[in-house]
Amino acid sequence: MKKHTLKDWFIATRPWSFPASAMPIIVSIAYLFAQGANINWWMAVWTLIGMVLFHVTGNLWSDYFDFKKKVDDTDTFGATSITSGQFQASEIRNFAIGMLVVSVLSGVGILLCTGLPILWIGLAGAVCMLLYPLLKYNALGDLDILMTFAFLPTIGTSYAITGMIDWSVLYIALPVGLITDGILHANNTRDMNTDKRAGIVTMAMCMGKKSAAWLYAFEVTFPYIWILACVIMGVFAWPTVLVLLTVPMAIKCAKTMLKGYQDINAIAMLDMQAAQLQMAFSVVLSIALIVSKFIA
Repeated sequence: MKKHTLKDWFIATRPWSFPASAMPIIVSIAYLFAQGANINWWMAVWTLIGMVLFHVTGNLWSDYFDFKKKVDDTDTFGATSITSGQFQASEIRNFAIGMLVVSVLSGVGILLCTGLPILWIGLAGAVCMLLYPLLKYNALGDLDILMTFAFLPTIGTSYAITGMIDWSVLYIALPVGLITDGILHANNTRDMNTDKRAGIVTMAMCMGKKSAAWLYAFEVTFPYIWILACVIMGVFAWPTVLVLLTVPMAIKCAKTMLKGYQDINAIAMLDMQAAQLQMAFSVVLSIALIVSKFIA
């Protein structure tokens, strides 16, 4: 086997995707702060780190099974850590198992410092992560992503850092989660042909390219409508309209998909662009929520 540097191992975790897991936690913290919640900041940092570790595990787990299932191959746009020959499949599998152990230990620590609800939320997240390859191959990956990177982490964060579940965090889980799901959906829309060859079925395949393109456009633009509606209803303070600063990024993503969904190369990087949008949207929303604490 080849010797690998720490940088090689780090890149194998797909660090560009980390905002997908980190941002729901950060926005949740900002929202709860704006609501005047009594926040345990040590637990906030621990929860953020734990979620990213959990995400690393999921990435590696997915990459291993995508390779074994031939979803990722030398001619696909997917992860290349194995298909390029840099890592053996067994190395990525063992790395995933090791990170799972670390993630579980982190979760147990949070459980011991908080309470039983974290156990059920954590178990639900672990099941979603472990079953993700199977669900993805049977058109349920999008639902899994919404649960794993939107609803469960926001609810879990509210309990871990305040000692109680604040269900209103779901108001921010939906818009952030939709853009996160757009990352997967862009990937699946681009990879329809190779996914079909591998014998799997994604939601994008079930919908067809044109409908899948429109769903992606919805996922990256509806969050702005949601935020504005929440401001009008008084759920969010007026500074949260600052998220509109990122609308040009969303429109660019939507236009690229709607104009180029027939051309694989035209939409090849839309998953990464959706990740960049999710990070920009979430950072601006977090700042706006914190600002609203002081001026709204």
